[in-house]
Amino acid sequence: MISDNYKLQFITHYNKEYSYIDSARIALEGGCRWIQLRMKNAEESLLEGTALVVQKMCREYGATFIINDNVALTKKIHADGVHLGKNDTPIAEARRVLGEQYIIGCTVNSFEDILFNIKNAVPDYFGCGPFRFTTTKENLAPIIGYEGYRSITHKMQNNNIKIPLVAIGGICKNDVSELLECGVGGIALSGSILNADDPIREMKEVTNKISAFNK
Repeated sequence: MISDNYKLQFITHYNKEYSYIDSARIALEGGCRWIQLRMKNAEESLLEGTALVVQKMCREYGATFIINDNVALTKKIHADGVHLGKNDTPIAEARRVLGEQYIIGCTVNSFEDILFNIKNAVPDYFGCGPFRFTTTKENLAPIIGYEGYRSITHKMQNNNIKIPLVAIGGICKNDVSELLECGVGGIALSGSILNADDPIREMKEVTNKISAFNK
């Protein structure tokens, strides 16, 4: 059972002004309590070094720390969990390696993806996207949009699938309320926070929107 931290997730990113570590710090200072370290194609030593720094920050803030893709590193440094892409380690294999105490999330793009994943092993949450076009991810899957999330969450309810669904992919502050009204359990952000004029304030405003919705 994962904590309510999953309702607002931040996926680390970078730009000319901020590093991956900076981006995690910004999200934490803005009230986010779930950080996924995503550093595609980074050398293992750099990834591990960055992971240890971000993990320490997450512990200081009482935040959940997830590593993207890397099951071995997740176990090595005792991160809270791992997020698996559609072409990464199968959920069942990750669960065998990590055990039940670790959080395992996986990427889906449709209700059919959800059914496919739960045939063999059940993840703790689904990261479902992209909501709209985003430059932070290569090989983008088909865009889902509001209607897509409404359809997916409706089908999940009808099939008694209660695994949290987290919307991701090109989401901005102004999208949050309507996405939650579509029935998703959480929101994941990245570039829209880091590229804001005041990233910490931007994250605080998103945090407040989600808190208000869940009251």
